[in-house]
Amino acid sequence: MHPIGTIAVEEAVISPDTAWLLDECQRILTPGNAGRPAIEAHKTRLMDIHGSRLEAMDAEGVEFMLLSLTSPGCQGIHDQQLAEKSATDFNNWLAGEIAKNPSRFGGLAALSMHDPNQAAVELERAVKDLKFSGGIVNDYQGTGNDGLTKLYYDTPFYDPFWKKVEELDVPIYFHPRYPTEKEVDTDDYAYGSRMHLLGAGVQFHLDLSFHIYAMCSSGIFDRFPDVKIVVGHLGENIPFNLWRASHWYNKPSKKIARPSKHDYKYYFAHNVFITTSGNFSTPGLKFCVEELGVGRCLFSIDTPYDQIEEAQAWWRTVDLDGSQKEQIGRENAIRLFKLPLKI
Repeated sequence: MHPIGTIAVEEAVISPDTAWLLDECQRILTPGNAGRPAIEAHKTRLMDIHGSRLEAMDAEGVEFMLLSLTSPGCQGIHDQQLAEKSATDFNNWLAGEIAKNPSRFGGLAALSMHDPNQAAVELERAVKDLKFSGGIVNDYQGTGNDGLTKLYYDTPFYDPFWKKVEELDVPIYFHPRYPTEKEVDTDDYAYGSRMHLLGAGVQFHLDLSFHIYAMCSSGIFDRFPDVKIVVGHLGENIPFNLWRASHWYNKPSKKIARPSKHDYKYYFAHNVFITTSGNFSTPGLKFCVEELGVGRCLFSIDTPYDQIEEAQAWWRTVDLDGSQKEQIGRENAIRLFKLPLKI
């Protein structure tokens, strides 16, 4: 039995059969002259599970990791048949890797979101047969012949999926994604030539926060009140805007037309959890604890985009009281994802 440590729940991997997905966003991942060698090195880090990743976990005190397909995942595959096959194949591969060391690793299911009924079936298979702890979606589903059509999950079209999520009682992790090369090259692309804004620093939280606000205001959580979603990077900055967003949503003029029964703060208190993945800010975390409650906050790293060593070094300096730190560091994850670990 490995000593008790932190539990990290947004930790990326890639399988040999899905490694081609990184080529789709190479220009954004490795701008300038980094090119092919950098992509290949990144693939190596993502494919490593039982080598240097586990060694760093042992050295730094990470007890357990939930692994998932790196962004853009199946949301970056606009061909429905290929997206669905890729999800199934990846989930089978990941289950095999987890079986090599189930005391240290668990999984979140990759999902194609072209068809909500098919996504529901695959999630159920992953949870019941593969023993995964939930699923992950990388923002909107790209679809259409050119991949430029975006499907968001806040519409009644996705009710069959959310009904199954509620029935299975597992969380769905919402993760950001890069735009496609075709999207970047369109004349009306929002970021235009500002390539430096793309990725984790700015574009990720701007784009995904839109999707989370849409989920919270759509009525999805009214129809399926036990659905749970998880948002990384300290909630994609939404907690810091939660008072103002809810304040304006509750204005009499807004309440006439709004599609949900409650405001954003209500759903963050009942349906949304956040993690520290890639946002190692102690003042930020303390604010989120005060704004959302300690039970809504989970530790995470964002391996390999951020380093285990850096995350753990930061975590050791976080000056929350012992019970709060233990809840965020491991206990909340065990409860939420029903991990096979003792509290």
